[in-house]
Amino acid sequence: MAKACALHILVKTDAEAQRLKKQLDEGANFNQLAKKHSICPSAKRGGDLGEFRRGEMVKAFDQVVFSKPVLTVHGPVKTKFGYHLIKTLYRS
Repeated sequence: MAKACALHILVKTDAEAQRLKKQLDEGANFNQLAKKHSICPSAKRGGDLGEFRRGEMVKAFDQVVFSKPVLTVHGPVKTKFGYHLIKTLYRS
């Protein structure tokens, strides 16, 4: 079964996600932005979700983590929780 480790920043609006994505593209620190802006409990860990298996996250999130290039910030990705910026650290 495929496994991955990812970081994310979860916010309520697409506009906020776009603004944070721009900051990340300009070199901002992912962990610091996650701690400051993410509404997910993982914010305390800089957005670190740890290791998880395919199918444990919502479909749109899983699709990015298990198919897009690693170590790149992807998003905004809309789910029932809000808008995510996702950075996959590794997958196997």
